[in-house]
Amino acid sequence: MRKHDLAFIDIETTGLNVIEHEILEIGCVITDYKLKTKEEFEIKIKPKNIESADPTALKINHYNEKDWQDAYELKEALKIFAKKVKDCIMVGQNVAFDSGFLEYNFAKNELKNTMHYHRLDTISMAWAKFHQNKDFEHFSLREMCKYFEIENENPHSALSDARATYLLYKKLIELE
Repeated sequence: MRKHDLAFIDIETTGLNVIEHEILEIGCVITDYKLKTKEEFEIKIKPKNIESADPTALKINHYNEKDWQDAYELKEALKIFAKKVKDCIMVGQNVAFDSGFLEYNFAKNELKNTMHYHRLDTISMAWAKFHQNKDFEHFSLREMCKYFEIENENPHSALSDARATYLLYKKLIELE
């Protein structure tokens, strides 16, 4: 696995249901296996069915039509994303959620997911280290950032959360 770069990924969506809701934004920090940053990027995606969005999700994600005016169509966004993360190992905070949306949308658009098949989850890592620690009620990105004094400048924006996940991962692997 050392020959693969890591892609710290966060997505923002119009809701929690992978079939009913859409990806609005993909944020990514790509590092080498020694965690040296190689690239950061964010891709905004035009929703096609904004009327089926969960209003709470749109509020949390700071969605507004103006900021998505120049966004990509989903298929084009996924092509760009797939090219950038080719052979990378995906790392995420609750990686199953983001991975599920990505896998579903790659398949729906008849595109190949080019990432390596391994996935790393910072919630699982945090649980393994802190499950007996009474200071933790949840293992959310917000709570973990607070504990490790990681500044997440713009929570629930994809690139900011991807950066925070990258910094959290570094803190977790430094622990004894």
